[in-house]
Amino acid sequence: MQLKPLARSLAVALSIVVIAGCSSTGGTQDGDSYGSQDGSSMGSSTSGVGTSGQYGSTSGSGAAGQQADSRIPEVRTIYFDYDRDTIKSEYESVVMAHARYLRANPNARVVLHGHTDERGTREYNMALGERRAGAVQRFLNTQGVSPSQMSVVSYGEERPAVSGQNESAYSQNRRVVFNY
Repeated sequence: MQLKPLARSLAVALSIVVIAGCSSTGGTQDGDSYGSQDGSSMGSSTSGVGTSGQYGSTSGSGAAGQQADSRIPEVRTIYFDYDRDTIKSEYESVVMAHARYLRANPNARVVLHGHTDERGTREYNMALGERRAGAVQRFLNTQGVSPSQMSVVSYGEERPAVSGQNESAYSQNRRVVFNY
């Protein structure tokens, strides 16, 4: 039966992929990255422009850049545009602060909770919440955070932060929450 050698080969290949993924730092010591998920470049030495037009700017680091690596960053929620799973440029500094914390604390673990507003089917919203949390996970991974430190959970529309059927409520429900 050929299944056993195939399974063994698959296990070896998977192990090599995991080890190769864990050995990559994905950026420099100061948190700059050489590329992001959408193929745009970020960092002070590049001039790439992403969908928001603000990649490569260092002015957005603000207080999050001053966050001590030994403390969990205070801002633990980032918000998304309607029906989108891309991280807004205004929240990149927040995600970078979490990346610095997780890199400095290899025993720390975070669960990324993906949420949506109530528009759309339950199934679609569960998938969208997972894509949003996955986008944050990929960003953290490119910044050198170990995949073993992160997990993703989607709640879709099931746990709204704000009740209501207006854009103000919807915008507060389209989010990813960092849960340590």
